[in-house]
Amino acid sequence: MTVYETDVPGVGRKFEYELDGEDRLVVLIHHDGKREVFRRPSEDADGTKLFELNDKQAREFGTILEGAYFQPVDLDSVDVPLGESIIEWTDLPAGSSLEGESLRDAEIRQRTGTSVIAVQRDDETVANPGSEFELRAGDILVTLGTRDEQQALDDLLAA
Repeated sequence: MTVYETDVPGVGRKFEYELDGEDRLVVLIHHDGKREVFRRPSEDADGTKLFELNDKQAREFGTILEGAYFQPVDLDSVDVPLGESIIEWTDLPAGSSLEGESLRDAEIRQRTGTSVIAVQRDDETVANPGSEFELRAGDILVTLGTRDEQQALDDLLAA
């Protein structure tokens, strides 16, 4: 078993767990305890199955999920390099009122206080997207803001 571990400033810690071949499971554990699990496939993966773990792999991977390697902290008592701000990845759901709007017209910063620092679309990441960048359902907005501002963004995207 090989696990690659990386601190993600302002977010938490990322773990990459090697499966057979070149596939990896990626777990991002946020400081607030939220866990995100991704699959990084090998070049020739057919995508018919997300992943399969044998008993040993499941137990080892489970220790990461349960927090044995990294224990989330109370964000109210932690001092992070970004001050009160945190970085979050937020999905733009289909049917959101922002779908099809440019960043300028969406006025995300004015309405929520968060800054869009990148947008992940499929396999592409657009860093520091311009004001004319058009939002699409399925985009993942990478934003910087306080917890309250991030909650305001969640509320806006759900509308």
